[in-house]
Amino acid sequence: MKAALPLLSVLLFAGCATAPPIVLREPTVVEAACGECRFGLKGDDCDLAVRIGGRAYFVDGTHIDQHGDAHAADGFCNAIRRARVTGMVKRGRFVATSFELLPAGGR
Repeated sequence: MKAALPLLSVLLFAGCATAPPIVLREPTVVEAACGECRFGLKGDDCDLAVRIGGRAYFVDGTHIDQHGDAHAADGFCNAIRRARVTGMVKRGRFVATSFELLPAGGR
């Protein structure tokens, strides 16, 4: 499933060797799950991550345990959920300014 990125604000720098910054100013629906368990990110413990444009990022600004039991059947370690977020990718991590977990199985 591809996450919709309707208002992804990207600044393009001609000739710049680094990836353009990802900034989500408007609430955008993305995939959310445990970075280690569901997205294959390297880490030592279960940590919240989001997938934006096919790439996963650990999340700062909210914690995996703030959104229910991560090890429940519909928890982040066992299921990829959808969340409505704002924020930006900074130093390889998604810094959330808002994070709303959407109901499991809902739109």
